[in-house]
Amino acid sequence: QVQLVESGGGLVQAGGSLRLSCAASGNIFSINVMAWYRQAPGKQRELVASMTSDSNTNYAESVRGRFTISRDNAKNTVYLQMNSLKPEDTGVYYCKYHHWRGTTQYPAWGQGTQVTVSS
Repeated sequence: QVQLVESGGGLVQAGGSLRLSCAASGNIFSINVMAWYRQAPGKQRELVASMTSDSNTNYAESVRGRFTISRDNAKNTVYLQMNSLKPEDTGVYYCKYHHWRGTTQYPAWGQGTQVTVSS
C-alpha cells in the first residue's frame, strides 16, 4: 500500500503561481511514475503532468511551458510548480503514484487539493 498526501493548493489570481507537493509513503517501488491530475467541476479527471523515477516527463498541452513537474526521489515527493495560472486551471488536483509488476498497474491516489484561479 502507498499513501499520498498533497499540499499547496489555494486561491490565486490569474497570472499568479502556486506550488503543489505530494509526499508518498509505504511500499514504494524504486521504478515508478508520479503524476498530477486535475478535475474541474462537471468535467472528467485529466492528466496534467507525469514524471518517471528516471526523470522522463509528460505534460498536457494546455499546461506546457507554464507548469513544471519535479520530484525528489530521496523524499518520495513530487512537486508541481504552476506559473501564469489561468481561470481554466481551476479544479481539484490529485497526485497519483503507480508502479508496474508485469502487466499489472498498482495505482494510488491522493485525496486532492483545491486550486482556484480567479479572473
